[in-house]
Amino acid sequence: MSDKKILVVDDEPHLVRSLTFILEKAGYIVSSASNGEEALSKISQSKPNLIFLDVMMPKKNGYEVCEEIKKSPELKDIYCIILTAKGQETDREQGLKAGADEFITKPFSPLEIVARVKKILE
Repeated sequence: MSDKKILVVDDEPHLVRSLTFILEKAGYIVSSASNGEEALSKISQSKPNLIFLDVMMPKKNGYEVCEEIKKSPELKDIYCIILTAKGQETDREQGLKAGADEFITKPFSPLEIVARVKKILE
């Protein structure tokens, strides 16, 4: 069992459930948020090691959340992975400009996600 914390931020409940399930099964402590404002609140409370951020969400999109995290001296080291159905090069550029560490397009392989997380956190 790992002590590494992961926050899954997405407004699609089935995606949150599936990501939470595979990451908890891999031994991580997982929490979730369904919009950008809830995400920022949970991030400042629990300081996760890694965040999966959807782009298109209510109350603040993933780019805005990522930008706020990376501007904060106490949060900037949190690893941010943008998850999106929008795989255009301009979307990737916008994510990297916001400070994202990685960009993964949906749909994705659950095994690939777990492998990436293990590589990042261990």
